[in-house]
Amino acid sequence: MSELLQYFNSQKQAMTDLLLELIGYETFTTEKDMVDKLGNYMEAQFRQLGASSVTRYPAREVGDMLLAKWHEDAPGAPILFLIHIDTVWPSGTLAERPPHIDDEGRLFGPGAVDMKGGITIVLSTLRGLQALGRMPKRPIWVLMTSDEEVGSIHSEALIKETAQRCGLVLVMEPATKEGALKTWRKGIATYTLSIEGRPSHAGNAPEQGINAISEFAQQVIEIHKLNDLKNGVSVNVTMVNGGSAGNVIPAHLEAFIDTRMMTVAQQAKLEAALADRPVFIPGAKVSIKLNHTRPPMERNQAAYEQAQRIGAKYGVSVREDGSGGGSDGNFTAALGIPTLDGLGPQGDGLHALHEHVVLNSLPTRCTLVAGILLDWEF
Repeated sequence: MSELLQYFNSQKQAMTDLLLELIGYETFTTEKDMVDKLGNYMEAQFRQLGASSVTRYPAREVGDMLLAKWHEDAPGAPILFLIHIDTVWPSGTLAERPPHIDDEGRLFGPGAVDMKGGITIVLSTLRGLQALGRMPKRPIWVLMTSDEEVGSIHSEALIKETAQRCGLVLVMEPATKEGALKTWRKGIATYTLSIEGRPSHAGNAPEQGINAISEFAQQVIEIHKLNDLKNGVSVNVTMVNGGSAGNVIPAHLEAFIDTRMMTVAQQAKLEAALADRPVFIPGAKVSIKLNHTRPPMERNQAAYEQAQRIGAKYGVSVREDGSGGGSDGNFTAALGIPTLDGLGPQGDGLHALHEHVVLNSLPTRCTLVAGILLDWEF
């Protein structure tokens, strides 16, 4: 067993206590005052850990963001941690579901794995390296955001601007249920399809109307043909709203479209196909608007293989998998920056009532992250 792994195994209880403390902060994304309480705690933690600077980025609608830096004047490209402190659980959830540890060593609690566990690993790794006198003299940055659970609408520009100055991004989202890194993530693009028809009385003069729902029925058949599940492309109409009354030819309809894809090329092809909408019913007007997008996080084999080698050096087995959901790593990978995701703890139940962290995964993840900070080569 490596010295690092032995040390972090000895710190498992301290990590568990830290995770429980973090879960105790309720941080529903839109409850800014609550989120800022954890932000203030995190700023104090960064300063106690000897950060050479901590910059606060005020936000009006969500919690403030923080960028902490260590050894910022040291040579070499920075290694950037991406963490988010917001969760999907509103205030009061903690009282309904207080954290507890079961007989299998799993810590249950709202926000435990997404991503209070990842934050625990960042703080514990930095604390451990300092305690061992092995904090590397290289630039290490931690960007803490507060709106990941709503698509990083407020932080996307800051994430991109910060990451462009870095050589490696470590995304502290949870590992897979089996404990693997996430070396790829599907891209996400959502659209709103709008159809305008013409109202008319459904009994007296149906021929004078232009039925927006009938137009949509033909549109959705064509949109469904864009699916290519074998190659990782999915296109789904997930919400529909149309019509005004039971006896009126519907004059308006809006539909929400969710698309997922593996590669940037697939995303471009989908966008072009969706933009080129035929009209089936004369007189109907069809338009489509792109709402939000996260580009795909395509697999970086070199980064994964280096992480695997570092893990082996310190006695940690590293495996890989991927995810159909997005993270802030999608943004950084699309910029061409090597990105490793899923460096948080093993667990399950993201956004679910059984959300939990496997406590035995905390020391191994800290060991891997510490090894990356010590040995990563650009």
